[in-house]
Amino acid sequence: MSVRCSTLSPHKPTLTEENLPDQAGKVFLITGASGGIGQELVKILYQRNAKIWLAARSYSKTKAVIDEIKTAHPSSTGEMVFLKLQLDDLSTIKASAQEFLSRETRLDVLWNNAGVMVPPQGSTTVQGYELQLGINNLGHQLFTQLLTPLLEMTSQVAPRDSVRVIWVSSSAADGAPRPAIDFSNMDYHIEEGIWSKYSRSKAGNVIQASEYARKMGGSGIISLSLNPGNFVTNLQQNMPKMQLAMFTPQITTTTTTTNNNNNNNTSSSSSSSNSSSSSNSKMPMVTRSGLVVSAGDAAERLEELWGGAYYQWCLLRGQNGRPDKRGAKRAARRFQRLEKLVKKLKEA
Repeated sequence: MSVRCSTLSPHKPTLTEENLPDQAGKVFLITGASGGIGQELVKILYQRNAKIWLAARSYSKTKAVIDEIKTAHPSSTGEMVFLKLQLDDLSTIKASAQEFLSRETRLDVLWNNAGVMVPPQGSTTVQGYELQLGINNLGHQLFTQLLTPLLEMTSQVAPRDSVRVIWVSSSAADGAPRPAIDFSNMDYHIEEGIWSKYSRSKAGNVIQASEYARKMGGSGIISLSLNPGNFVTNLQQNMPKMQLAMFTPQITTTTTTTNNNNNNNTSSSSSSSNSSSSSNSKMPMVTRSGLVVSAGDAAERLEELWGGAYYQWCLLRGQNGRPDKRGAKRAARRFQRLEKLVKKLKEA
């Protein structure tokens, strides 16, 4: 069964808003929390008395969400706090992270949920990166790195496997070109379709989750990617009307809350761990193997090498800001070396 088929008929969740345990004392940070999936997550967690930081661009929009949820659940002892986060400008992300760190002594779950899908072709971040790559991958990479020390500290005092980083991917990852990460064209000087770019960014989220899990092995932090399911949110705002008309009937059969329980399970269930699978993923039918390259018995080694290179590229680009020609040339050379390794291992 394909990823797309499995998301049209999602599995029955073991945790829902009805049976989620009390979350009092836990701190959650959700990017893109002013609407869509993020808003629904906040609603579920607030009902169970959690403290949630809503990281988003607009204060007024987020404040309206906070007020609405508070009114709907007056008996909650939870707390909701706005955190300004502009993922399309790398120069602002450190200040956002520092604001959070200055006011918190723990972080139980970081949800890298914010994202953009099929913006107008040619859209870029402030630093000049393709917009989907910049927001979906680079911005979240830098933000996660800055919050990692607090996640590690929390994992020392929190229940085992409860401290997590969640990378919200998509079934679109399954449709990414192979290799999903083309180091020779990270600046898209060779033009690609906007859907191809989106699929690459979502495949990148799966790789980021897996590589972060590998790097943080033994730290007590669980890193997972997921496919949240299919439903209408403001994520589709840039889709052409004809595409949206064809797309909508496929996703209106399930509600945001129902699909959102996949997110809920991933963050709250103690049954998942970094060692549970090579994919470290809750995405139905999506695994790391084959997402980047496939070379028989060597696939796992290649995935690790490729994933590690991509993770490092995102981290360095996020820290350094604006793209530069030397960085592009280094990425191209790395890609060529990996291509040679792929060929060698296939021939072995």
